[in-house]
Amino acid sequence: MKTARLQTHSREETLLLAAHFAQLLKGGEIVFLRGPIGAGKTVFVKGVAAALGLTSSPTSASFSLLKKYQNKHARLYHIDLFRLEEGEVFNLGFEEMLEDEQAIILAEWPDPIARMLPADRLELNFVLREGDERTIELASFGRVSDRLLEELCKAA
Repeated sequence: MKTARLQTHSREETLLLAAHFAQLLKGGEIVFLRGPIGAGKTVFVKGVAAALGLTSSPTSASFSLLKKYQNKHARLYHIDLFRLEEGEVFNLGFEEMLEDEQAIILAEWPDPIARMLPADRLELNFVLREGDERTIELASFGRVSDRLLEELCKAA
């Protein structure tokens, strides 16, 4: 496991960090996003989607659990499992997502699915600071996520 910390001081900086991150994605990545409500998780997902050229802008998936955005270059799965238990998420189609080599999985509140997904993942923990400041704590687990963490820290 590798770890790092990054700071953003505004919504715009969080979007810019997400755009840098999106440039590193090749497909097959799994990212867990943690943090309290309003910490910037969905803002980060919006930044990734915009940088990937996806025309629909992600919104909080809290009421639909799973949203899929795609173009000819990428498929982004935005999962939001707020308030769900592990037994309630079996029918979301994880097997199909994992078999899709172009899939980029961004999961908010991921604990209910953590044991269902491969161990190679990047975790982003959003910590609220004063005003619009955030600390984003990164932890990588596996070869793919190690590369993402290292490259994102270089770009930030």
